[in-house]
Amino acid sequence: MTSTTPIAAPLARLLIVDDEASQMTALCDVLEDIGYATTGFTSGVEALQHLRKEQFDLVVADLVMPQIDGIALLREAQAIDPFLLGIVMTGHGAVDTAIAAMQAGALDYVLKPFRLSVIQPVLARALSVRKMRLEIAELQERLRQHVTELELANKELESFSYSVSHDLRAPLRAISSYSSILVQDYSQEIPDGARKLLTKVTANAHRMAELIEHLLHFSHLSRQVLKHDTVHIGEMVAGIVEELQKEENARPLQVSVGSLPAATGDAVLLRQVFINLLANAFKFTRHTAAATVEVGAKFEDHETVYFVRDNGAGFDMRYAAKLFGVFQRLHAASEFEGTGIGLSLAQRIVQRHGGRIWAEGAVGQGATFYFTLSPPSDAAVQPASTPR
Repeated sequence: MTSTTPIAAPLARLLIVDDEASQMTALCDVLEDIGYATTGFTSGVEALQHLRKEQFDLVVADLVMPQIDGIALLREAQAIDPFLLGIVMTGHGAVDTAIAAMQAGALDYVLKPFRLSVIQPVLARALSVRKMRLEIAELQERLRQHVTELELANKELESFSYSVSHDLRAPLRAISSYSSILVQDYSQEIPDGARKLLTKVTANAHRMAELIEHLLHFSHLSRQVLKHDTVHIGEMVAGIVEELQKEENARPLQVSVGSLPAATGDAVLLRQVFINLLANAFKFTRHTAAATVEVGAKFEDHETVYFVRDNGAGFDMRYAAKLFGVFQRLHAASEFEGTGIGLSLAQRIVQRHGGRIWAEGAVGQGATFYFTLSPPSDAAVQPASTPR
């Protein structure tokens, strides 16, 4: 019985070019002995012809050769294979020229007559650089593929949004319109029970239309290009509070706004976050006798933590994870109106800004919503004194 030892794969495939045959042969032999696969030529023209047929990892070329010198050879070789790395060989008197060759694209150079202890680390370094460049190219290609896939997914999402907008809204409008016509034009013939059912049909059609509108809004925000401007949060919140208070019809509601540092982000999207959180605070304090809403901020771990706190209905912390789900609600629609998408929008916007959002609360004791944003790079943000 005989056994064969498997042949180890070469360390790398080297193309060696030197017009001095003895130098070329000696270098090929020495490098073959330590595990490299070598192919040698004394003609740069012939080496380039062979390179078009076979793939190599490195080309080691003499700097001064007839027909085509080492610099020109490396340029043409890299035009054939952009990932092929080149090393030039030169005598002691031509080091300046070798450096010029590196500026022209060679990775390194070795002096002739060569020594194995010198050329080995040069080859190892060149192979490491080649491996790194190949890995980067692979990552870039995968990134291009992912971008293509995302672009396709976005087109499909836009198509879906168009379908939702046109194909679903039309029958909903018909249901709502015909139900209203029945109630208005045939009220005498319709029994009270049937009239109540038709009223519920109309109300649910309106609610469905509202859900579709909010879903489209959620989809649009997810694809909107993000701006990175300095946003003056204090001025923004003051305007939002003023608008919301006008809608409250003089309901007794105490609102306090602390110092709110500027942030880096998209002003339109961040405004939506504060509108959603403040509108919730106003809504869920509606049945609270001495309703209060507080807005504040503090600086923590190189980011600003903003919060909106109220003393309203609150929620059970066991269900806190459901708060930010699309169309998730912890209160009955008969008690507090809404579609359950406002907090989902807020979460998506904050996450797109690189921040976090979370909530704390208790049933009947109110709720506090926190979220983080990065301050402007040139802002001297002072820690807020408001406790968490």
